[in-house]
Amino acid sequence: MPGKKYLLIVIILFFMFSCATKSKAFREIDTAVEQADYEAAIQEINRGQDGNFRVYSSNNAISLYLDKGLLEHYAGNYQSSSADLQRAERLIEEAYTKSITQNFLSYIANDNTKDYPGEDFEDIYINVFNALNYYHRGSIEGALVEIRKLSMSSGKLDMLARKYEYKDPNTGASLNEMLEKETGYGGLPPTKSVNFSNSALARYLGALFFLSSGNTDSARIEFDQVYRAFRTNDNIYRHSVPQAVEAARNVPRDKARLNIISFTGLSPIKRERSSVIPLPFRHPILRIAHFKLPALERRPSIITRIEVIVNGTNRFNLELLEDMSAVVEETFNARYSNILQKAFIRTIIKYAAAQIVISETERRQGEGAATIAAIAARASLELSESADTRMSRFLPGKAYIGGINLDPGTYSVIINYYQNNDIINSTEYKDVIVNPNRLNLLESVNLK
Repeated sequence: MPGKKYLLIVIILFFMFSCATKSKAFREIDTAVEQADYEAAIQEINRGQDGNFRVYSSNNAISLYLDKGLLEHYAGNYQSSSADLQRAERLIEEAYTKSITQNFLSYIANDNTKDYPGEDFEDIYINVFNALNYYHRGSIEGALVEIRKLSMSSGKLDMLARKYEYKDPNTGASLNEMLEKETGYGGLPPTKSVNFSNSALARYLGALFFLSSGNTDSARIEFDQVYRAFRTNDNIYRHSVPQAVEAARNVPRDKARLNIISFTGLSPIKRERSSVIPLPFRHPILRIAHFKLPALERRPSIITRIEVIVNGTNRFNLELLEDMSAVVEETFNARYSNILQKAFIRTIIKYAAAQIVISETERRQGEGAATIAAIAARASLELSESADTRMSRFLPGKAYIGGINLDPGTYSVIINYYQNNDIINSTEYKDVIVNPNRLNLLESVNLK
């Protein structure tokens, strides 16, 4: 008996130390990102993968490569970024083939028992940032390969639209019937509808890349899709289509256009949230259950305006194209409904099994033994639950665009980031070459 007691203490200390180590490592990574020292953040990730207590567990490789790929992109390490983003994309594809077996296991234990499969928004933004990687590496064709993965027929955006287009109304009813039959309890929480099937950011970049390659017909289609995204996803795009979209579409023949894209802030991350549900079981200790769910926590940006100054005279503000945080929140709703229902079903089944054991204990050993068994069962069941909070931590919160038509030549560009009336960051880009008949795209990142 003492040996078991000491073993339990060792296990508890192991998990406490492991969690503390991960928390400290993430704080150091986050601090480096806050200081825009992306190289240091990458080093902290690499350091955090050494030893026994890895920041990213073996079944969370998608988040590891996504985070590294994004930070490498912000640091300007475009080739390394492409390699890691492609690893993440490949793992997302592989996760789909493993999902049937692992989903079954997650009904018995919890979602952390399976490989993290990635979120829909992560799968889309992988190609967006990898397309930008290829552009910065001088490969428009490579950028178009990434964009086609999204925009082609049966591409990711098309599959996303189909995925959210229809939900079987009988699914919830069937699950309720099963639960009522097996446990005497129905009343599953309702699922949430999702309204996101297009990305104005992906379409806009696609239009620019197609224009640069001379494929004006495909560019026209992508520009039209930007407007369609705004019309059909009005819960995401609650603002007007940026004027920069139409301006990029119609550049005077004697001018060259300088396009600017800026990513600001950070998208929401998942935190564990505990919920309480009443249960219909006979023993009083089993009538209330705590179960843990992931909940999105917003990380609002302090940036309120982005000003661009070209050669000290031409001034204009960038316009919001895509609220990426809103896309994260909306698409997470689809998985959240599934997570919620699985947690609900898992809790009901586990507590029903516990009630059977407790009833048998009471029959054989009396009420006192049954109460002890109920306390132990409930403690064990609650310890077995943990929310799956895995996801990419470093996706931007918003994407802004703008541009100006110029005579071909070399320019200096200053980008000022404002919080209300105060400039909080200013970046100067010298010797920006603006060529005719090609894509001139300047990218700036400020994650504050």
